[in-house]
Amino acid sequence: MRPGEPPFGPLHSRPRRSAPYGGSVVRVHHPSTPPPSRPAAPAGAPGPGRPVQPIVPPATDWSFPSPHELPPDEDLVAVGADLEPGTLLRAYAGGYFPMPVSRTRIGWFHPEPRGVLPIEGLVVSRSLRRSMRRYTVTVDAAFDEVIRACADPARPLGWIDNRMLRAYGRLHALGWAHSVEVWDDDGLAGGLYGVAIGGLFAGESMFHRRTDASKVALVHLVEMLDQDPDVLLDVQWVTPHLSSLGAVAIPRLQYCGSLERALRRPLPSRLLSR
Repeated sequence: MRPGEPPFGPLHSRPRRSAPYGGSVVRVHHPSTPPPSRPAAPAGAPGPGRPVQPIVPPATDWSFPSPHELPPDEDLVAVGADLEPGTLLRAYAGGYFPMPVSRTRIGWFHPEPRGVLPIEGLVVSRSLRRSMRRYTVTVDAAFDEVIRACADPARPLGWIDNRMLRAYGRLHALGWAHSVEVWDDDGLAGGLYGVAIGGLFAGESMFHRRTDASKVALVHLVEMLDQDPDVLLDVQWVTPHLSSLGAVAIPRLQYCGSLERALRRPLPSRLLSR
């Protein structure tokens, strides 16, 4: 399998500093704010094997630092906790996302600055438009294949281990994690996956086996997201690859304001199970 582009997250581009924030994710003895509630279900029948609306999992008792308390020059800001669905949803709702920092420990990142792709700012070149005509695109048709391709150990600085595969597989089964697949006559050519909560889509990783296949997946994702100024497409860090498609870096607290507005929006209808 050919190595793909950098993931949405930097596991092809490490944080500026390797030292974590001086605290860790804190276990509390009472439930903190629960994950966002699911929006009202629209008309439509469920697809096979997955819910029409995301299922809210049990809350866990992990508490993350306030973004206002985070050091300005660190991306890795906490260590600890677990990868239970309730923990992950609480983290994403606060602007955090996980990556392993050792075989036993999970690091939590809240980059400064943060990479986002403005929906109206997507750059589609002529050559990419030509590539789009060569492929067929599906949504949530092969989530396991996509995440395993993103986890291919042959990719440089691979970071998606079995813990991450299991965790995001559970989120997918509950209706929170989604994949976009790009196909040609030879099979799966590329794709991406991420987590959707309300109007937030937090991209996690992307890969390609054929030219432009991951870019085609990203274009299709943007087309699926409602053209709402409060929709937020989080790409974590801006890489040269993502910058060529229109990604920009914004300050952490500006991101938090955008996130707060996005979480109030309903899940885009095209990400509902079918």
